[in-house]
Amino acid sequence: MSSVKDFDISEYLDDRETIEEYLNQALKDGDMNEILEAIGNIAKAKGITQISKDTGLGRESLYKSFAKGAKPRFETVLKVLQSFDIRLQVG
Repeated sequence: MSSVKDFDISEYLDDRETIEEYLNQALKDGDMNEILEAIGNIAKAKGITQISKDTGLGRESLYKSFAKGAKPRFETVLKVLQSFDIRLQVG
């Protein structure tokens, strides 16, 4: 009996171009839950520990901020986005 591994998009967010396209698409779609999920997936791909160091936010706080149904503060979202060092396009 073989088991099927759950799909984890963060495993595929391994270069700047892919990350930018993924996040820009989420922003273009405009669904806030999708945007927050995308940010969380990118943070996971880059490493929550590294994002924590870059932003000064605690790891636990980051996990909670981007968990399904969370409502993080804009300041938190902005700090995390800035730590990605990517270019965003809105519109």
